[in-house]
Formats: sequence, C-alpha cells, structure tokens
Amino acid sequence: MKYSGMPAGMWLLFGRSFRSNLTAVLRLDPAAARQTAARAKAKYTEIIAALPVFEKGDRFRMNIVSCALFSAFLLSLPEKPGVEQATEYYRGAMMTKPMLLFCRLSGKRKFTDGDLEGMRQTAAFRAADRNSYSWNMDFLPYADGSGYEARFTKCGICTLMRELGLYDLVPAMCRLDYTMSEAGGVSDFVRQYTLASGGPYCDCGYKRKGRGAA
Repeated sequence: MKYSGMPAGMWLLFGRSFRSNLTAVLRLDPAAARQTAARAKAKYTEIIAALPVFEKGDRFRMNIVSCALFSAFLLSLPEKPGVEQATEYYRGAMMTKPMLLFCRLSGKRKFTDGDLEGMRQTAAFRAADRNSYSWNMDFLPYADGSGYEARFTKCGICTLMRELGLYDLVPAMCRLDYTMSEAGGVSDFVRQYTLASGGPYCDCGYKRKGRGAA
C-alpha cells in the first residue's frame, strides 16, 4: 500500500492526538513523547508499505490503516502497555472532534436503505478471501426489525497485529466499536464474541436505541 492518500491523511488527522495522548494517558514526559512520535512516524510508513493494495470496493481500508497507526505507536513506546491502558490510549487518540462529527453523521444514515444495501454489498464482497488484511462479514438483520448484526469471520486487524507481536492488544481496538456507536447517537452496540478472545466470530450488533439488547 502506498503512503500517499488515505494513510497520509490519517497521519495528518490523528498523528497529533496519538502524540498528545502519550502524555495525557500513558504519562510519558514531553521529551519521551516527541521521541516516541518520531519513531512511530517511521514505523507507520514501514507498516503501510508492507500492506497490499486493497481492492476498490473494499470498505475496510480505513480500518487497517487505523490499525497500522495504532500499532506504530505501540511498537515505538519505551514499554508495552497493558490492555486497559492501550484501550484508554486508543480511545483518547481516535475520538477527536472530527471523529465525533463523523460518528454523528454516520448515525444519521444508520438503518437507512442506503446503509442496509451497503451492508449487503460488503457481505457479498468477501474481501478477505483475496486479502488476508481485510475482512469477511455476514449481514444478519434482526427478525424483529430492531437493527442488524455484522458478523465477522475474518479480521485484518487480527492478522496484522499478530504479525507485529501485538495480538494481545487487539481488544483495545475492538472496544472502540462501543464508543463509536454511542457517539453516533442512534444505536446500542451489542456483542457476545470476538475472534481475538477465541470466539467463533466477531459479532457487531447495532440495535436501535430504545429497543433493548439483541
């Protein structure tokens, strides 16, 4: 994958917040934070360069780029954090004002005909059959019309973070699903399994607010 385009844009959008949360969350002193961010920029470029080109119809390219960014900072830290620290760090770094706006706008489209059709198309695309850094997903609408589940049987984040020796920190990224759903304002996120915790799949359930758990 080339650094230009989305990967470069992601660094511009989130690089500063990843750096500031090194001190705000992980308690690095300013000098150590600057050094970590410099190492992370080089590591991020390296990770991106090693990723394959994603197909035009693959909607998960942003997910793997976010994973590369997070992983680059984790690998550049003086000491590897635990899951709880990594979860707080990733949430703080990602939930910037532009991301909150993105979540609210996405929430307005949630459960629309366009949203549902996009989910059906993504399920049919099965990108991970051709690219191990992407995802395979099944689309499962709830029978009562209260929402739907996106059920993932292959996960690019699991693939990349396993290769980078960070597989134990995959749950730190998984937890952001709850945060982003809440920021969208229209759905309650429900989950029973994740691949990273040894489950048979990752279930991402989106229930219309006020309709209860699935």
